[in-house]
Amino acid sequence: MTQAEIRQQPPQDFEALRAAILERRAELPKRLTQVAAFALDHPDEIAFGTAASIAALAKVQPSTLVRFAQHFGFDGFSGLQLLFRARLRDRNASYEERLKILDQDGAALAESATILNGFMAAAHRSIDAIGAAVDPDTLERAVTLLADADTIYLIAKRRAYPITSYMAYAFGKLRVKCQLVGTSAGIDDDILAMATPRDAAFAVSFAPYASESAAQAHAMAARGIPVVSLTDSAFSPLAECSREWFEVVEADHAGFRSLSASMAFAMALTVSVAEKRRRR
Repeated sequence: MTQAEIRQQPPQDFEALRAAILERRAELPKRLTQVAAFALDHPDEIAFGTAASIAALAKVQPSTLVRFAQHFGFDGFSGLQLLFRARLRDRNASYEERLKILDQDGAALAESATILNGFMAAAHRSIDAIGAAVDPDTLERAVTLLADADTIYLIAKRRAYPITSYMAYAFGKLRVKCQLVGTSAGIDDDILAMATPRDAAFAVSFAPYASESAAQAHAMAARGIPVVSLTDSAFSPLAECSREWFEVVEADHAGFRSLSASMAFAMALTVSVAEKRRRR
């Protein structure tokens, strides 16, 4: 183990590990960065998998998992994995009764109602998690940044587009000047070219990330226009170019993810920006 990998006591829980990863991500070698991104994006895989299966999914060698664990102060990969299993136990405990009720009801329901219950359970999990995921101080800074802007440019594509579309509707009702990026005429770049450093951008993208949204957010940041973003990973291309960014991971049902938590966050941000402007 190199001198750089000699650390103090390892993190004691998943949130502490996540904070350590984010703090040190700029110094991580390429392969360890690859493991870090996979670990934060797929924590359940880390909890359940073997070193061999996890390495295959993360596209690294099993020895890289050991190096990653040691980099954060663990003796080996098994010690790191215990944190992910503890996270899973804590999360599952809070949903156990709710899911038990849904399962009991599902036995007597039609297939469509069972599917509805599944999506309701996923939405509950997403909403429950968002409170811990959003730092109040970061949220306040983001609200201030957007409230100070002359015009807020809303950037999103594909699955994320409904979020900015509804924000544009709400901002219009609240008399906050904004510009929705995503025209059928294909003039998004022309619209963004009108932005100045007195403006701001709010960008949304989830894995697999829309390359156009990431490029537009990076271009805005390069021109000195502050960017706030909503995404689902600390290793998202939006996180690296944003003045403030938020990580919201939607729970899925049968492989489908709704926008329950993301929409709740977006509307809270929208109304907070309008309220801050009104108070001024």
